[in-house]
Amino acid sequence: MDLFEITAILMVLTALFSYINYRVLHMPTTIGVMFTALVVSLGIVTMGGLGLDIGQAKVARILATIDFNQALLHGMLSFLLFAGAMHIKLDDLTSQKWAITVLATAGIVVSAFIIGVLAWIMLGFLGIPASFIYCLLFGALISPTDPVAVIGILKTAGVPKDLETKIAGESLFNDGIGVVVFLIILELAQGGGEVTVGRVALLFIEEAVGGVLLGLAIGVLSYQMLKRVNNYQVEVIITLALVMGGYALADRIHTSGPIAIVVAGLLIGNHGRAFAMSEITRARLDDFWELVDEILNALLFMLIGLEVLVMPFTRALLFAGLLSIIITLFARWASVGGAVLLMRSFRTFSRGSVKILTWGGLRGGISVALALSIPTVPERMTIITITYIVVVFSIVIQGMTLGRLVDRIYPDV
Repeated sequence: MDLFEITAILMVLTALFSYINYRVLHMPTTIGVMFTALVVSLGIVTMGGLGLDIGQAKVARILATIDFNQALLHGMLSFLLFAGAMHIKLDDLTSQKWAITVLATAGIVVSAFIIGVLAWIMLGFLGIPASFIYCLLFGALISPTDPVAVIGILKTAGVPKDLETKIAGESLFNDGIGVVVFLIILELAQGGGEVTVGRVALLFIEEAVGGVLLGLAIGVLSYQMLKRVNNYQVEVIITLALVMGGYALADRIHTSGPIAIVVAGLLIGNHGRAFAMSEITRARLDDFWELVDEILNALLFMLIGLEVLVMPFTRALLFAGLLSIIITLFARWASVGGAVLLMRSFRTFSRGSVKILTWGGLRGGISVALALSIPTVPERMTIITITYIVVVFSIVIQGMTLGRLVDRIYPDV
């Protein structure tokens, strides 16, 4: 099959699953689409196990032709991050800057270390071969919360404003730190030489600081262009060029594309919206990016649901994945709790902050994409499988129950 046929099949499935969710399940669109895809996938696997081949091999072949890592990290992600960042108010983000900074930096490092150590102990106990360095790599890729999953769920969860800003802000910015930690550990695992403090600092500057500077540069350039145009069609095209061109440039100069697009999105969504757009442009631009966000979100989560067809599940790996859910939640609770305890002396936190930040720290497609980017080593399929199990639990169970947790903590709101 060529690229157009594969894309057409995926869009038809996404539309079908969206329709089923709207008519029958009544879940949030992304969760409902993924849940439907997951049920269909498990049904196909079950039928195959009973000797009834209803197309598992064909679907698996189609999925095998899709480079999930390339499709997400170098395709969909730029659009999804820009759409999410555009609707976050800079004043709200600034008011929570210290909490977001601590959660997105120290919180990620602490969580990655805790998960790595506990995963190494757990896999050793289960008799699954895995070196300590690759367990740390798993900790690095599963620790960052996914902005795509988080922002989509927060729209309907009813989280208090300050907590919503903390969770969304952290998820938008912790990718840069997570990628830096991931790359450093991957370099160590591959025997890339000694990793010094200077090397870590340089990599952080290239990825995170470089991403911020690039985002400001392309954001200001686009803002100046938007100010000089009063035609919403042209302005939509400018924002599309900003997202696609900016992300491609970040890849080319080896800096953080996610951070660059988030910074540019914040600038356009705040200053651009206030000073460079007419009322009709604001409305049309919002409608356009909301539609892009919904379509790509549904497509992404449908793909995650179908990926079960190509996962090498065994009883041991399934059990390891279930234990990894507990480990990941514990590490999230410990890192968030430590950060809140550290900042409580000079910042106030809403009631139940640690519980909501822990349960609302959703993992998503970014973790799966990073896992799939690991080169061929004995631990690769183990990491991919347990990552997938953690992500599915995070989106379906945590995503579906976050609103109930908020209602229980804030029954009067």
